[in-house]
Amino acid sequence: MLLGIIGAMESEIATLRSQLTDRSDLSVAGIAFYRGRLKGREAVISRCGIGKVHAAMCAQLMIERFAPDLILNIGVAGALDERLDIADVVVTQSAVEHDMDTTPIGDPLGLISGPDVVHMPVDQAAAGCLKQVVLSIGKRCVVAAIATGDQFIERLEQKQQIASRFGAAACDMEGGAIAQVCLENGVPYAAYRAISDTLNGNGLEYAVNVIPAAETSARVLEGFLQRWQNGV
Repeated sequence: MLLGIIGAMESEIATLRSQLTDRSDLSVAGIAFYRGRLKGREAVISRCGIGKVHAAMCAQLMIERFAPDLILNIGVAGALDERLDIADVVVTQSAVEHDMDTTPIGDPLGLISGPDVVHMPVDQAAAGCLKQVVLSIGKRCVVAAIATGDQFIERLEQKQQIASRFGAAACDMEGGAIAQVCLENGVPYAAYRAISDTLNGNGLEYAVNVIPAAETSARVLEGFLQRWQNGV
């Protein structure tokens, strides 16, 4: 089985890429893909870049060029839940796009036209494995929706609205787009996010904590690979 791993930023994939053996590289449309063996597992890793368009491009290219059996979206995100502190982890229960809005024509907020869903599904076996890993490394784990939009969400009022509308515990700028591409291609998807800025945090808090959060994200992936290999 081939695992596809997508992170938005260099800090989210650098450690993992350095651990690849038997590595081969491919660049398509400005997006680099690194294929090899990671902790004994066949894997392809990519940094998609920030935002939904970059994320969707990366996911579609990965599916077409490598046909992964599961795409795992990793990295950091901002908290929408007051329980979450820096480097705690949210495992995606469902993916939503909070900035998708066709409500003027009668649709519910967040509806993705085509599949006609608001909450896009994740692979439950992979999500369960991720939860076990997070708890095993001593981090707080919340399993909930993660909301995606082409915005860095900083205002508390906006965070509270997204959390209330979608039941989301974290917000990012890529996961929902990757989930949509996977859904429409019939490829299993799972995701998690280590918290880089808290509910009352801002861009400055993010800048200070993005590296420690990314390091936690890498630890979770290492544990996931060990458990997923053994079918746990």
